[in-house]
Amino acid sequence: MISVVVPAYNEAALLGATVRDLVDGLRAIGDPFELHIVENGSTDGTPTVLARIAEAVPEVEAHSMRVANYGEALRTGLLASRGDVAVIFDADFWDLQFMKEALHVLDASAEPTGPTIVVGSKRAPGSQDDRVALRRMATGVFSIILRAGFGLTVSDTHGMKVMNLGVLRPIVSACRNGSDLFDTELILRAERNGHLVAEVPVSVHELRPARTSIARRVPRTLLGLAKLRMALGSAR
Repeated sequence: MISVVVPAYNEAALLGATVRDLVDGLRAIGDPFELHIVENGSTDGTPTVLARIAEAVPEVEAHSMRVANYGEALRTGLLASRGDVAVIFDADFWDLQFMKEALHVLDASAEPTGPTIVVGSKRAPGSQDDRVALRRMATGVFSIILRAGFGLTVSDTHGMKVMNLGVLRPIVSACRNGSDLFDTELILRAERNGHLVAEVPVSVHELRPARTSIARRVPRTLLGLAKLRMALGSAR
């Protein structure tokens, strides 16, 4: 079974259409699936919208957190998943064609020798990133820091992913970084435990403005990277 995890923060205007289109697409593929929507700290009508969706759509499981925390929402959804393969999407950024391509690359066996995580990269050759220039630049600088300072092998860590949750569940449990760096910690821990990570190019088209400004996110991310460096160093 495929488990799809979607964090939702203040997505009342978008969530209904996203879930409808996503569920229709997954049903058309024909494989068993479950869809975990993790509402976290929303201040709009997202909890009410999600409750209605979960009541009407049997494949949807609703989760709720008091505090807005993207990383913890991902961790909650992944650990609640029952499938051996997990897919990470955002309410405003998902692509079933990426999922299909990534599933062909993923090694979903119990003792994998191939990739256990496939990242939808905004920076890989063949990708298309239509975000504003400042956000593209921030992603590029972040990638350089991760490659130089942490030995990351792929060009991107945030966004869509397909993963062998059957073997990576202990690593998901070990990840402790919050809002901004859960994805990064997950990939770095996977690589440091000998797992292979692959990437496929994706196209990015923003459906709504970003939730956090670059001015607020950059210092928070740099502090988080320093903490992650210490955490990974002590784990070695």
